[in-house]
Amino acid sequence: MDLARILQRQDDLDEVIRVVTQKSKALLKADVSLVLMINPRTRQTIKTIGQEGGLPESRDYHFMHNFLSGWVIKNQKAFASEDLATDDRFQEKLFKEAGVSAVLCVPLRSENLLIGTLLFLKKEQAEPFKASDVAFAEHLAAVVSPFMHNAQKIREYFVSPVPPQTLISKYELYGLIGRSQPYIELLQAIESAARTDVRVLIEGESGTGKELVARAIHETSDRKHNEFVALDCGAIPEHLIESEFFGHAKGAFTGATEPHKGLFVAADGGTLFLDEILNLPLEMQTALLRVLQEGEVRPVGSHQLQQVDVRIISASSRPVKQLVQQGKFREDLYYRLHVYPITIPPLDERTADIPVLAEHFLARSAHQQGKEITEFHPEVIEFMRNKQWEGNVRELENFVERLVTLVPKGTHRIEKHIIPQDIRQEFSVWKSTAREDLRQKPLEEQVNQFEKEVIRQALIETDWNQSQAARNLRISERSIRYKMKKLDIQKPSD
Repeated sequence: MDLARILQRQDDLDEVIRVVTQKSKALLKADVSLVLMINPRTRQTIKTIGQEGGLPESRDYHFMHNFLSGWVIKNQKAFASEDLATDDRFQEKLFKEAGVSAVLCVPLRSENLLIGTLLFLKKEQAEPFKASDVAFAEHLAAVVSPFMHNAQKIREYFVSPVPPQTLISKYELYGLIGRSQPYIELLQAIESAARTDVRVLIEGESGTGKELVARAIHETSDRKHNEFVALDCGAIPEHLIESEFFGHAKGAFTGATEPHKGLFVAADGGTLFLDEILNLPLEMQTALLRVLQEGEVRPVGSHQLQQVDVRIISASSRPVKQLVQQGKFREDLYYRLHVYPITIPPLDERTADIPVLAEHFLARSAHQQGKEITEFHPEVIEFMRNKQWEGNVRELENFVERLVTLVPKGTHRIEKHIIPQDIRQEFSVWKSTAREDLRQKPLEEQVNQFEKEVIRQALIETDWNQSQAARNLRISERSIRYKMKKLDIQKPSD
């Protein structure tokens, strides 16, 4: 299955778990999927190390999934229940407040050793799991277990994950800018996707940089020496889409004075990026599904079939699954495209990246316009950090470019008065609110918050090398360790 093809190229346990939970949740139409693993050293404890989807965080919820996994581990077999709250295998009301109804839990085994469980949950009033779902989950567990076991061994004894700073520097070359934890997780997903040759579905709000992500995957993959071809599925008139995709023969229709090879042939050996895949008409969805199944295209007006080897990366600014449920997108095509899903976080989930992005756009726009601007007024930066960017990175880029345009030549800094008139009122409201917030916080808290942010950023930039970060900040290594403890600054777990 496609999932096995993905996992064959992974050597990072976090990425293995992420792919397994995402894909299995979709395949079994569950609300939540969890992977729980047994401590490989002590064999005495279990821990949830991966989750996709969410239910209310509560003590009962955590007790419930640990209890069910414990039951499966103890009994060495799958567990399924149509309604956990009324299941007579457990004492009355044990799971009354857990917030789930149907549950399914199967053991993960590798080399005759039980290494953990794969657990699926459905919210109250949901359709229960069927017997065929249990069988499928057991088959799925058999497929993924060896990869989890091997990845765990490799992670512990042989391979260290790529350092965040290495990823940051690498992907800056492809126009991907940032340093926040959500952004680093995105880079890790891109890095893993580039090592495979399966279809990728990118989801993210408008302006988050889906095409940049797709190009980065292509440019760092084995297909990088062949073509990257991009198409906005909403930009081509419906009557021309088939010809644009598959080409046409000379004389196939009025105006077809020359043969046209089409995007699939143009991308042969490389990558075809289909942006806003939701805009593809249902008839073309059927045709695309056929190409994915057969690996061949037939130009319009021709009887000749041509084999093509194309990697499809598709993207959508809305969740494709929602349109499948509404009957507006083919479910079988969705699962063909949803082999390796990547979600790009919106800018309001990575606000720490806004100053870095703004500085990048400032340098580029200043160079393009022949200006000498090198910095922002601190309040302009803070305003950008706190502004709601509905258009995400693209809107921020346009805003910075507009500011640079308004600044006279010979100016080195973007001052507050440069902010355009239509945004001036928003800036004034933010400024008065920010001042009020500051007055409500004790000075010590404000100083600690600022100091924590500065130290954390220095550590990220040095890949959490405390000695180097201390030198960059011109403090002693002993001081930085003391401040890390005092301010509760912790390196993210690998």
